[in-house]
Amino acid sequence: METVTMKKQQGFTLIELMIVVAIIGILAAVALPAYQDYTIRARVSEGLSLASGAKATVAENIANNGGTIAAGACQGVNVFTTAVGSVASLGCTDTTGVIRVTMGANAANVALDLTPGSTQGGSGVTWGCAVTSAANNKYVPSECRAAAAGN
Repeated sequence: METVTMKKQQGFTLIELMIVVAIIGILAAVALPAYQDYTIRARVSEGLSLASGAKATVAENIANNGGTIAAGACQGVNVFTTAVGSVASLGCTDTTGVIRVTMGANAANVALDLTPGSTQGGSGVTWGCAVTSAANNKYVPSECRAAAAGN
C-alpha cells in the first residue's frame, strides 16, 4: 500500500506578504510627516540660537542705558540679509530692540520676533518670543507659541 505524504509549506503566502507591505506603507505614511515637522523645528531652533549673540548685544545696550530701551538698542548687533544655514535674515529694530529672525524655505519661512523687556527694578532684560504667523505654531518652541495664541 502506498502512503501519501503532505508537503510542508515553506515561506510565506502572497497574502501574508501583501499584509506586511500594507502595514509598512501605513507606518511610513504616519512617520514621514512627523519627521518633516521635526526637521523644521530643529532648523527654527538653529535660528533662535543664532539670535543669541544679538540678544546679548541688545541686553548690554539696554543695561548701559540704565535699563531702559531707547534708540541705539541695536548698536553693534550683527544683522544679515544673506542666508546663514536655515536662517534667511536677522534684523533688529533700533528704537525698540526687537530682533526678527526670518527662516528660509527649508524651515517653512517661519519668522520670530524676540522682544526685550525690563525686569522689575531694571536689573536685567527679559525676552519675549512671538511667531509672526499663528499657522507656524507647530514649528516653534512652546514659549513662542504661548505668545502667538492671541494672533
